[in-house]
Amino acid sequence: MLKIAFLVKRFCKSGGKELYAVEVARGLVKQGHQVDIFSYVADTKLINGITFHQVPKRLAFSSILNTLSFIRETTKMLRSNSYDIIHSHERNHKQDVLTLHSFSYISGLEKYSGLRQIEQKYFSLRSLCYLWLEKKQMTTPWLISVSDEITKDVRRQYNRTENIVVMPPGVDTELFHPDVIAKERIAARSKAQAADDELVIVFVGSAFKRKGLDRLFPALSKGMRLLVVGTGDNVRMYKRKVKQYGIENQVQFVGLADDVRKYFAAADVVVLPSRSEAFGISVLEGMACGLPVIVSANSGVAALIKHEENGFLMKHPAELSDFLKRLFSRSRRIKMGEHARNTAENFSWQKTAEAHEKFYRQVLSQKTI
Repeated sequence: MLKIAFLVKRFCKSGGKELYAVEVARGLVKQGHQVDIFSYVADTKLINGITFHQVPKRLAFSSILNTLSFIRETTKMLRSNSYDIIHSHERNHKQDVLTLHSFSYISGLEKYSGLRQIEQKYFSLRSLCYLWLEKKQMTTPWLISVSDEITKDVRRQYNRTENIVVMPPGVDTELFHPDVIAKERIAARSKAQAADDELVIVFVGSAFKRKGLDRLFPALSKGMRLLVVGTGDNVRMYKRKVKQYGIENQVQFVGLADDVRKYFAAADVVVLPSRSEAFGISVLEGMACGLPVIVSANSGVAALIKHEENGFLMKHPAELSDFLKRLFSRSRRIKMGEHARNTAENFSWQKTAEAHEKFYRQVLSQKTI
């Protein structure tokens, strides 16, 4: 039995990082390991068999100071305990293993241009603190990245190539299952006001610009209906764009969903045409439901897609329209959806937890050398 400490600010399922930490921790407990969670808050429904250590929340008014406080408080708390593995899912530098759930902070600064980028890189106290902390993060003995894209980013920005492994997020293959959504399909399509012969497209995400929602609008043609699940930046602007394209009757902004499966039940395809995407867990969830997917070729989840087999890889937004039209074929959708489901079954959360256990033992074997 391994004794493992997990560091994550919130132990809940409300975000991709948080979901990852929860599912891996619970999977490790099922395998007979002791998992202690160090968090500000924890969903009581999720800590069965897990020891929860509440971290004092200080300096919440500032994101960077709050992060530094979390590091300080967890470091103090860990001194009184002995663990085989200390695994952080936050910006930290006192652990054996760190999971990178997003692109580096420094790569985010590259979106700025000219004087703005110079100001952020060299004169913003907040940015300087994050950059200092990120450099320290990169000294962590072992790194896990959730996609090849993040690994490439770390290599490019920090020249880190050793002791970094890729472990994609998993999916609950029982919760997200073709049989589950099939039972709700008629009711779901009726609620979406979708005709039997319409192609229903589902987009899931709240960062509309980064996730490329606007790329979908010109790709819509007659007989297509788009369901936008999530609430993103400047919703009014996107609704104006819909009007400009004259597709008001084909696009529904449904807002945040407590259960995205009710939209997958209505769907024929899940599309995520992101400009930048560390992974894209909604795509894997759609695949588990037996739906074909269309994703940007530079997204993290693209590593799971075999072009024209379980989905389409979009190298340029102009390709999107053709891919969607090809999915009017019901037989093609069914075949691709079956392949998508088969792929998803290889990425269950339990398999992700088992991969972590194997990885931890590798880390420990090198610790004792």
